[in-house]
Amino acid sequence: MSKILQTSHLSSNMIDEALTESFLNYLIVECGLSDNTIKGYKGDLRNFSNYLQDEGIRRFQDLRAKMIVNFIEKEKQRGLSENSISRSLVTIKMLYKYMIMEGKISVNPMSSVNTLKLQKHLPEVLHYKAVEEILQAPDCNDKLGIRDKAILELMYATGARVSEVASIKTSWINFDYGYIRCQGKGSKQRIVPMGAEASKSIRRYLQEVRPLLVRIEADEPLLFLSRTGKKLRRENIWSIVKKYAIKAGIRSNISPHTLRHSFATHLLEGGADLRSVQEMLGHSNISTTQIYTHIDRKYLKSIHQKFHPRA
Repeated sequence: MSKILQTSHLSSNMIDEALTESFLNYLIVECGLSDNTIKGYKGDLRNFSNYLQDEGIRRFQDLRAKMIVNFIEKEKQRGLSENSISRSLVTIKMLYKYMIMEGKISVNPMSSVNTLKLQKHLPEVLHYKAVEEILQAPDCNDKLGIRDKAILELMYATGARVSEVASIKTSWINFDYGYIRCQGKGSKQRIVPMGAEASKSIRRYLQEVRPLLVRIEADEPLLFLSRTGKKLRRENIWSIVKKYAIKAGIRSNISPHTLRHSFATHLLEGGADLRSVQEMLGHSNISTTQIYTHIDRKYLKSIHQKFHPRA
């Protein structure tokens, strides 16, 4: 069921195999990319790895900016189109952004590299009824079902990224005001409303289940714990979302990010303003949030075509 990658699936001559596997898993779990997209990224990274090895480089960390110019030139000599080269550069730029985020490098050698504007693919968004079916799928007579219900409710109520959900501390919840604190990219924190249903599910989890899971309480206790009392990994939460999507009969490419996309789109469909959605999502640039306005327009067009007598 799980499509989390294993190192053995990567080419044996790939440099930095562990880093590459970690990055690709991040794209699956955190970004919700499809199998075909991941296959393309793997091909791009394998090609880039071969180039670096030809240049005597054995680690992605040792890339120098001028090497990218040579890489682009070699790709052109191979007869690749500008679009293909630009797609490869997008992959490589994402890899180095990930390395910055994970503290593997302090300076991004790709920061000055421009890529052609590629067509943006609209993210997967679920209809509200499909989200509701996923939220109702956990068995709340089971302790892990109660935990999973709280996780799913929180993700849809706040639009939090999977890494943010895994890192939430118990002290970051304010039931009196109905807010939760999230720590996003670059350790930036934001306060997000969590709504009545998520609050109710989290309260029940805290009262009935978390005390049974905890082994040794930390100074800053994490909210969500595994069955062994440890921190839930991103992969664990990805599996939880996938499990209940399948149980709800939803076979499309669902990931934790699908709930985030659905959260944003449903807010805009309900009349929320873009700036508020940007703040709740933790986007530093509103242009990142604007993609959801395109989804909303697409949804409205489908409604018009379905119900207007002269559509």
